[in-house]
Order: sequence, then structure tokens, then C-alpha cells
Amino acid sequence: MQKPVLLITLTVLSLLSAAQTEDEKFIRKIFDEALTSGKAFEVLEYMCTNIGPRLSGSPGAAAAVEYTRQVMQHYGFDSVWLQPIMVPHWVRGKPETGRIVNSKKLGMQPVNVCALGGSVGTGPAGVLAGVVEVRSWDELKKLGEQGRVKGKIVFFNRPMDPRVLQTFSAYGTAVDQRANGASEAAKFGAVAALVRSMSPNPEDYPHTGSLRYALNVPKIPAAAIATNHADLLSRLLADDPNLQFYLEMHCETLPDAPSFNVVGELRGSENPKNYIVVGGHLDSWDLGQGAHDDGAGCVQSIEALRILRSLGYKPRHTLRAVMFMNEENGLRGGLEYARAAAERKEVHIAAIESDRGGFVPRGFTVPTTAAAKAKVQSWKPLLEPYGVHDFSTEGGGADISPLAPQGVPLLGLLPDSQRYFSYHHTPEDTIDKVDRRELALGAAAMAAMVYLIDRYGLK
Repeated sequence: MQKPVLLITLTVLSLLSAAQTEDEKFIRKIFDEALTSGKAFEVLEYMCTNIGPRLSGSPGAAAAVEYTRQVMQHYGFDSVWLQPIMVPHWVRGKPETGRIVNSKKLGMQPVNVCALGGSVGTGPAGVLAGVVEVRSWDELKKLGEQGRVKGKIVFFNRPMDPRVLQTFSAYGTAVDQRANGASEAAKFGAVAALVRSMSPNPEDYPHTGSLRYALNVPKIPAAAIATNHADLLSRLLADDPNLQFYLEMHCETLPDAPSFNVVGELRGSENPKNYIVVGGHLDSWDLGQGAHDDGAGCVQSIEALRILRSLGYKPRHTLRAVMFMNEENGLRGGLEYARAAAERKEVHIAAIESDRGGFVPRGFTVPTTAAAKAKVQSWKPLLEPYGVHDFSTEGGGADISPLAPQGVPLLGLLPDSQRYFSYHHTPEDTIDKVDRRELALGAAAMAAMVYLIDRYGLK
């Protein structure tokens, strides 16, 4: 009686082994295609050097919409279409001015600052005021209740924690100052806010990024200050608490502007109404070329589908590459995509985002549900030969997060993060900081993950 059971067991094991061998061979083809005939770097190079910054509502953003639409059409995707949205339209205006004034040691000292995205301007006369340095919300509250914040510029100087090995986690320990500092300071009568740039490194260039104004609180100008100059200001304040700071910014928010998500599809052969999405955000801040944030994620998403198509792969489910618009200062693209998907009752079996830079891939962030997480982690042996080994962190990306309430499993490409915050939201985020081979490896990793989800699902 044992022989039939043993035979069945051996047959199942043989089929599983054959499937694994088939997967290994196909994933090898994916990486070979990416490394020998990849197109991602050329597409990114054009976007960075011929189009440049792509802040929502800008001519650059509009040009990037048309360019990525044409790229996916040129690759022969089954359909390419634009999803209309209205986006915030904030403009920086002429370069900002920041000066330390009346310092005992330096007199008047220029420093490098930039307006935070969404900030109001100072007006042509600028703002000249004393400075109060804080490193925590409790410190701000204490000083505010003592009346020492009113009429001052609040200088938020809490650094990213350099002891945290995962730099995105370190970013999370400091970025609340940038997001909420202006409104929290305004509650106590501050006239402006300065925020230490979100970087763990000593740098002379500032990092921009969005802020959030609270309701029913006066809107005050807010700027980032380069980390080296934040340290300088802190030292000078220790010597002369009465020094002043001059800030001049000419930014403003215009009426919302029309824009688009860009969607390319490879139609599924068995379940065409079930979707696997890969994507990145097409918009970037206005200071640099948006090479790592997030041009890299966009071209990797397109490249993942191009690779599968070039290998003759026939997907079971419909595969979508989505270039989301307005992640940086509104998330309108991700919200509209999810809203439309719910309205059309689309079934998404997975969504993957690349928004951590075009560096060498180390793994994927994984879904939060136990079954989907276990399924993704079971594929580690197939991807480990390519250096893709870290499947320990849960979560996806900002643009795909609005799909979570619909029960969609979310993943994210997880590259090495140590250099990312040297370039994030700065003039240094340019194509020369992107390695062609590392970018290709990330695209191949995404293509491999799409292939495995398409073949086996996440249940």
C-alpha cells in the first residue's frame, strides 16, 4: 500500500524540481537580456539631460509624460494610455537667499538654503529675525510657552541618526521636522522656519522636499539649510544667541494644473482582467534631474515589461507599467489610479514600486499578509544568485499605497540605500550618479519578480 503513495510523492517532487529548473533558466535569461541588451540607462539619460526637472505642473513634467508614452509605444506594448489628473503647481521663482547677520565672529555670512516645496514666499523684502534652535518638539513647545519663539525664525536642527544602518529608517527619524515644522513653529508666533537638510552627510548643498501646512495656522516661509551650514549656524548661535538671520524666497503656489499618469500594458493570455502593476513616479523636484528620484524607478518599470516581451513571454495576467505623477507634493497620481481601479472593479493581484534609487538591488520589501509574504520569501533561492537576498522588510511604495485598502499585496524594489540621501531632492540627483549596470540589475530583478507573481500568484 506504500508504493502508490511513494510514487505520487516522487512524481510531485519531480514536477516541482522541473518547474524550479525552468524558473532558474528563465530568470537567467531575464538578467542576460538586461545586462546585454538593456535600454533603461539610455531612456533615463534622455529624460535627465533632454527633459530635466519634472515638478508637477511644469513643462518638464508634461514633456516626460509624452516621452514615456512614446517609449512604451515604440517597444510595442499592447496598449499605452494617459490617465488625466489635476496636480498642484508650485514654483520656486528666483534663487533663495540666506544670510547669517550680525554674528560676532563672521559679520554677515551667506549660507545655502532652498525653499521647501509648497512653502509660501517671504515677499521681496525678505524676513530678518532672531533665531531659536530646537532639536525636538518638546523643546519647541517649552520655548514657545515661554514666549521665546514669537517673532523669531525657528531653526530645526535634529540630524538623521547616523547609527541607523537602513538610511530610509534614519530619514524617518528626522523628516517630521521638514513636513510639520513650519506649522508647529507658527503656532507659537514664529515668522519663518529653517530645517536642517535631510541627509546624514556633511554637505554644502541643501535638500528640498514637501511640507504640510496645518489648517487654521498661519502659513510661514520654510527653507532647508545645507548640513554644513546648519552646523555653522548652530556653532555661531552658541557664541551669540542674539544673531539674526535673513531669508528671502520668491516661491508661490499657482492654480492646479492638468497632467497625467502614463500606463503601458502587456495583455494577459488567461486572466486579462487581473493586473500586476510595476511603477515609479514621473515627477521630480526642480533642483536636479530626478535621476534616482524617481527617473530610475520609471525606466526600470518600463524595462521590466520590455524584457519580458523581448523574451517572448506570454503573461497570464495583464502587466502594467505605470508612471505615476505627483508623488513628491501631493500623491494625486497614486490616489487617482486607485480610485479609478476601484470604480472599474479591477482586480490587482500585486503592485510593485521602485522609488529608492537606481542602485544595486539587494531585495524586495514584502507584503504584510502572512501568505503573500511567505510566497515572496520562498523565491529567495531563485533570486539570491543575483545578489537579491533581503526579503525582511514589509511595505510597498507611496504611489501604490492607495491600493492597500483594496487588499492588493504591495512590494518594493530594495536597492542598497547608503548613497541615496546624498542625492535625494538636491541638485546632485543627476544622471552621472547612476551606474548603468546597477540600474539594469534592478530592472531585471523587477522583471523576475513580475514573472514569478504572474506564474504562481501570491496566495
